[in-house]
Amino acid sequence: MSDLTLTKTRMIAGIWHGILTGATGDTAPPLTLSHKAEVLTSGLTVQPRDDGTWSVEVAVPVNRLADGVQTFVITDTATGDTLASFAFLAGEGLAEDIRAEVDLLRDELDMLKRAFRRHCVETAEEE
Repeated sequence: MSDLTLTKTRMIAGIWHGILTGATGDTAPPLTLSHKAEVLTSGLTVQPRDDGTWSVEVAVPVNRLADGVQTFVITDTATGDTLASFAFLAGEGLAEDIRAEVDLLRDELDMLKRAFRRHCVETAEEE
């Protein structure tokens, strides 16, 4: 389980902002941004703050926005734990916001599957 806590502060001008606590050391903790279980290699920045916390910014990838629900997940790369997520709804399906929840559940299930597989590999190596 991750010792990191990521708290959303705001979203403005297409940039999601948050504060990361629980990180130690001078090196930015490795975070991953994913969409539909695909890791996105750009758009996420982590910068130190004067109070010992870290400022996290995610530029929403416009090329990923489309009709339906688009869920973005921020995870701790080291542990695979979900730290935060946000979703966009667009198009005709807005009245059915349960889709956002289902999409988030799918992303979390994909992360659980990866964590379980990693656990199986690690415990198999110990035997």
